[in-house]
Amino acid sequence: MPNLTVIKVKDEQELINKLASYIEKISNDAIENQRKFFIGLSGGSVVKYLVESLPKINTKWSEWVLAFCDERVVPEDSDDSTFGTYKRELLPKVTLKEEQFIVIKQGVSAEEAAKDYTEKLRKAFSSDEFKFDLLLLGMGPDGHTCSLFPGHALLNETQLKVASITDSPKPPPQRVTLTYPVINNARNCIFAISGAGKADMIKRVLKDKEDLPAGRVGPLDGRVHWIVDEAAALHL
Repeated sequence: MPNLTVIKVKDEQELINKLASYIEKISNDAIENQRKFFIGLSGGSVVKYLVESLPKINTKWSEWVLAFCDERVVPEDSDDSTFGTYKRELLPKVTLKEEQFIVIKQGVSAEEAAKDYTEKLRKAFSSDEFKFDLLLLGMGPDGHTCSLFPGHALLNETQLKVASITDSPKPPPQRVTLTYPVINNARNCIFAISGAGKADMIKRVLKDKEDLPAGRVGPLDGRVHWIVDEAAALHL
């Protein structure tokens, strides 16, 4: 895949620093070119990396529009809420405002939350085409990304830009996720992966080219960057 770049770094701290420099450049380019920066966030270890990296960057925070690559259909004050985690851990450290986040509707079914989230994105982008400047993606131990899991029917979704999932193999089962038509329409996608526990899956996705959800990420007119530390890149 010609638009794929693998950046190997020494350790998790260097990964966090490299991630910060990428986000700073991409955000500032977007703000200069179109006055807004649209970013999609993920949960898991991505939260930790961003809580440490974002306070270091120089950017016009007021022009950021933040959405989520996927979200669990749970109350915002739940430990499982990705937005809730960012609200608690990131917002006190940067000058972003809560209103800059596009969040799922509370107290409704996953299907209704997905429809509502689609409308919120349509309004934010002022378009039916959701073109993120940057999606920050995670990868699970099974190779899933967003809430797109191996063997799941949603891998082949082409019509819905945001889909609901009620049978996630990883709890909680009810979620809302971006689909590949949106993911692969992004200008940039970044996977930031550290630790020996991810080394086998990194090899399967990047070296062996197994058909796993994370390996299907390849923006048509953009770039996918994998930032991996030495432990995660062990088999590359």
